[in-house]
Amino acid sequence: MEYSSITSSNSKYDFQRKIALLGARNVGKTTLTVRFVESRFVESYYPTIENYFTKIISYKNHDCTLEILDTAGQDEASLISMKSLTGVRGIILCYSIVNRASFDLIPVLWDKLVDNMGRDDLPVVLVGTKSDLERDAKDESRCVTKAEGEKLASTIGSQDKKNQAMFIECSAKQYYNVEEAFTLVLNQMERVEGTLGFDGENGNKCNIM
Repeated sequence: MEYSSITSSNSKYDFQRKIALLGARNVGKTTLTVRFVESRFVESYYPTIENYFTKIISYKNHDCTLEILDTAGQDEASLISMKSLTGVRGIILCYSIVNRASFDLIPVLWDKLVDNMGRDDLPVVLVGTKSDLERDAKDESRCVTKAEGEKLASTIGSQDKKNQAMFIECSAKQYYNVEEAFTLVLNQMERVEGTLGFDGENGNKCNIM
């Protein structure tokens, strides 16, 4: 299934990037993506097979076309499709702050990703979802602290520590840190790649993937 949302920043240079969201089942990957792309909150949970979303956003006065791969929920035994990851330049690893098992799965997913893609310097952001449940919960409560998330993020990335994961908590329901999570991925890609299809403020190059 493919969704698209197009906005224009009327910028001079364009570029395109593909990112992927990975995480356990029911951590809110699709909800987070739909909130970002379509500015609406999806209340119901429908197990995802694989979805593609597209959105054009303004990034540092440039039009960035984001192709977002929303993957199926992962577990320790499931395989990550290399075909789907073709062309992926940035990763969002998701866990729910009210689901300890989804947090414990993150190192397993990261190791699988490194093995499959043959590199550990991928631009990656660790996202703790459903932060609203900490305040609004009746039957649920936080079981992963922010400090634990930050500590885990510091262990994800290249072994030389030059490219460690960024960390953020967000709430799709309250639209808290949703855009910020995706912007962090672009920031990480720019830091690793040097430029994102443009050459500084005076650049005149366009690199379409």
